[in-house]
Amino acid sequence: MKSVPQFDRRRLLQAGGLSIAFTWLGGAGKAIAAINPRQQPGDAAAALADGSPPFAPNAFIRVDADGSVRLVMPMVEMGQGIYTGSAMLVAEELGVELDQVRVEHSPPNEALYGMPLLGGQITGGSTSTRSTWGVLREAGAVARTLLVATAAARWKVDPATCTVARGVVSHAPSGRQLGFGPLAADAARLPMPGKLTLKNPKDFTVIGKPLRRVDSPDKVNGATQFGIDVRLPGMKVATVKACPTLGGVLASVDDKAARAIPGVIDVIRIANAVAVVGEHFWAAKQGLDALKIKWTPGANAGLSTRKLRDALADSLAKGKSIVGREVGKRPEGTLVEATYQLPMLAHATMEPLNTTVHVTPGQCEIWVGTQVPARCVSVAAKITGLPEAKVVLHNQYLGGGFGRRLETDSVEQAVAFARQVPYPLKVVWTREEDIGHDIVRPMYHDNISAVVDAGGKLLWFGDRISGGTVLGRWAPAFMGKNGMDGDLIECVAEPAYDFPNLKVEWVRHDMPPGLDVGWWRGVGPTHNLFVIESFIDELAQRAKQDPVAYRRTMLQKNPRTLAVLDLAAEKMGWGKGTLAARVGRGVALGDPFGSRVCAMVEVEVTPQGEVRLRRAVVALDCGIAVNMSSVEAQVQGGLLFGLSAALFNEITIENGAIQQSNFHDYRSLRINETPAVEVHVVKSAEDPGGLGEVGTAIAAPALANAIFAATGVRLRELPVNRALLVQGKEALKKVAMGQARSEEGSAA
Repeated sequence: MKSVPQFDRRRLLQAGGLSIAFTWLGGAGKAIAAINPRQQPGDAAAALADGSPPFAPNAFIRVDADGSVRLVMPMVEMGQGIYTGSAMLVAEELGVELDQVRVEHSPPNEALYGMPLLGGQITGGSTSTRSTWGVLREAGAVARTLLVATAAARWKVDPATCTVARGVVSHAPSGRQLGFGPLAADAARLPMPGKLTLKNPKDFTVIGKPLRRVDSPDKVNGATQFGIDVRLPGMKVATVKACPTLGGVLASVDDKAARAIPGVIDVIRIANAVAVVGEHFWAAKQGLDALKIKWTPGANAGLSTRKLRDALADSLAKGKSIVGREVGKRPEGTLVEATYQLPMLAHATMEPLNTTVHVTPGQCEIWVGTQVPARCVSVAAKITGLPEAKVVLHNQYLGGGFGRRLETDSVEQAVAFARQVPYPLKVVWTREEDIGHDIVRPMYHDNISAVVDAGGKLLWFGDRISGGTVLGRWAPAFMGKNGMDGDLIECVAEPAYDFPNLKVEWVRHDMPPGLDVGWWRGVGPTHNLFVIESFIDELAQRAKQDPVAYRRTMLQKNPRTLAVLDLAAEKMGWGKGTLAARVGRGVALGDPFGSRVCAMVEVEVTPQGEVRLRRAVVALDCGIAVNMSSVEAQVQGGLLFGLSAALFNEITIENGAIQQSNFHDYRSLRINETPAVEVHVVKSAEDPGGLGEVGTAIAAPALANAIFAATGVRLRELPVNRALLVQGKEALKKVAMGQARSEEGSAA
């Protein structure tokens, strides 16, 4: 990976590094990491910029003269608890407790902090723990080995007779002890150890405990600084408006009234947007509202959701496909088919997009919360014309990401505005601007089919997908040799079930220029698990079999997933007792992000079509659970995020503009609508799987299947259409006439 030769000037936090070499296995979405604890080029300069800490054995660990330990985080914290989990990995092997580790943001540096599973300094895809499970533990072991060796040399004893606890090296036979601080400088002079011994999981004392998050105290007392909290001497605040029509540009601006508002400093322009600068946000917002703006809407002026859906359906029917995976051939038997549709989605993070930039003749300095710091440096360098070494980025805590802060558009816009003014400029997007110019999740259409025998047993499974590719825009070099986007078929090309024959194919359908699509929490599995798990339920219903029992027959070769299905059924009391009218339970399972998960949801659907969530049970096998408290929180939060989207969320377009604007028309579950979510974790000795997106990926199919159980209405589109759920003969008749149905016939 290419190193970005620039450093954070507040506190540069890397010195030395574990060499992380990886090879991308094109299209498969996997990487092989080889770890070699050796010094890296540029480490001396980094250590100097960091104040030359006495002991910096690798990219991640700092031991200062007073014995305090700092962890430089390769990932960013956006609410997923990764700062705590990563600190626990280091603490376990280093020989300290979690309360002794201080966590700090890393600077942009691909070589030192690139994630093997994603191919760069990127936080996303539920890869953080999976990528660093070995890396950070080994980093801690390197530091512990050197510190113990230093103490043993002073005492002239065998290092094997020494132990470490709470940052103190002890030699029990002689009763001697030394803290990390007095050992740090001498430990830094030792050569890297040739052999490392990591703890056996049975000996873990930190990993696996339900520990409090390291970032909670400062968040409670208000000390945590998110991007939107940045304050700099002489800083001004701007808020912006871009052309509402996606891809449109600015024609003209009458700013006379805006400039007359007290506190307004300036009105500045770029090709597709205008910003009003104020002494504070409210002045800037008032000035923005006073502008008289004319736009040139461009080619998307007539674009609508209906046109986008029609074009997608046409591609699905007629387009040339790329086969993602094919096993065997379609046999004779009864063919069952259905079409599923999923909408575009926004991210709607709690913290709206914001970036603070100060551009001077020789430097561009940026303060932002981003999932891709090195990419932000690169785009800023291109806009300013400065070398990357002159772009300094200070990463911040993120008030939510969900994939939105994998994009650099807000940074690009802020740099373009800030280079026009001499002072530091904080650019804040309103919620309306954020949603109206989101880089949305693609919409998808699936023709899904199966051949079954007389008893309903699945003999062949097929899924023909049409949708846009995020990877093709975001990192086209990682597309498969045949043009396949592996994310589009994840969890469906290699399903949890034992399908004897299958064919999964994708028809690429790009959106019009100006309508960019991006990663959204749960990425490919969120789309594919809704489709496959809803359809499995259809097949179970057609075979007149219980949905859980039907799934069990296809999981005999997948014991880990069968175990979470059985656990969820036990905890839910599946099949026990009698449910009231219009109350139903739904099940969905899958193997997303290297974990195994089963969700069961119980709902009541009122005669008026309102869906009330009564209860949710999730069984999870995520391998070794690093922090049981975080596991529970992430699954609960992810499931509720996914249920919100399934119930309420859709981005629609009319006249080329996104119609939604805020939480009133792009809403989330309220507290009174939120069910109790039980999380039951299987004890496992496997390496950790992903976690942050697992609950989101499995939420929608469990909900849709519960709604079917309650009403008999099969939902093949999201979000939930309440009109289809209204009780009464006439309503059900309209559903039967208007909703797509399974078509059955003899397979060719």
